[in-house]
Amino acid sequence: MKIGTYLNGVEKRLFVQDGDTAIDLLQAEDRADFVDMISFIRGGDTSKSAAEKILAARPPNACKPIEEIKLAEPLPPSTVLCAGSNYHAHNAEKASSPLSGREPEFFLKTSDCVIGPHAPILYDERLSQKLDCETELAIVIGRPGRFIAVEDALDHVFGYTISNDVTARDRQVRMTDDGIVFYELGRGKAFDAALPLGPVIATTAEIADPQKLSLFTEINGEPRQSASTSDMIWTCAELIHFFSINFTLRPGMVILTGTPAGTAWSVDAELGGKWQPTEGLVPASRYCLPGDTVTSAIKGIGVLENPVIQYQDNLNSP
Repeated sequence: MKIGTYLNGVEKRLFVQDGDTAIDLLQAEDRADFVDMISFIRGGDTSKSAAEKILAARPPNACKPIEEIKLAEPLPPSTVLCAGSNYHAHNAEKASSPLSGREPEFFLKTSDCVIGPHAPILYDERLSQKLDCETELAIVIGRPGRFIAVEDALDHVFGYTISNDVTARDRQVRMTDDGIVFYELGRGKAFDAALPLGPVIATTAEIADPQKLSLFTEINGEPRQSASTSDMIWTCAELIHFFSINFTLRPGMVILTGTPAGTAWSVDAELGGKWQPTEGLVPASRYCLPGDTVTSAIKGIGVLENPVIQYQDNLNSP
């Protein structure tokens, strides 16, 4: 099952996807666990079973063409736990810190970073002149747990969605005069509109093996990233175990799993980039600028597209 959130006026509503059709769950049946995604996730198998019955019935009064609805971010995650340097090929193309590839780089994003499909990524040269994009598989936690064993980890997953870990490279990467690299992941990763999510969450019933997914990125139609999640250094299960050492994982938390090769960083020699030629991929000629369109896709989940626009000081005024 694929489930998402759309805007009905100013109200956010849950839907299940059936091909090109969105079925409004609350329109089909008035249930408390259909009010929002977190309530649905907490409802567990009971909620999923009720939604599957609606999906099978396709009540006409609840069906809408997906192309006619405005998608929102699938959920407002309480916490976004992020793993960096988690693809072998990405580690080969970038300036690495002493711990790169030895343990997951651990950083956080907040719900303030999250935007939905087609919402704008904000370019502000006062923040960054090296705005980069990273398509990533995102894990949505379904069952709570702490110190979760690797072999049990996937039992705690509700589903998977697509994320774009928008990054200010000129704030993230620091190099000393003698070539030592260190990262300021907080400054480089957490800011307004730095985490597009969507378009839907594919539940675990849709994704047999999260380590066998194909991931793609295009910027203005140019293919930048094409990889398999099998290139991860630490699997999804291992990342869940790793993060559960620090945190009690709770329903609705999201884990970003890292990005493969093909970032704009890879061609930035000033920040230690080392482009690795890959058949079918185009090296970036520059970082993202207003007017660009970023397309992130994972087979089995969908396509997430966001424009880059110039930030305006009055953009979010009351």
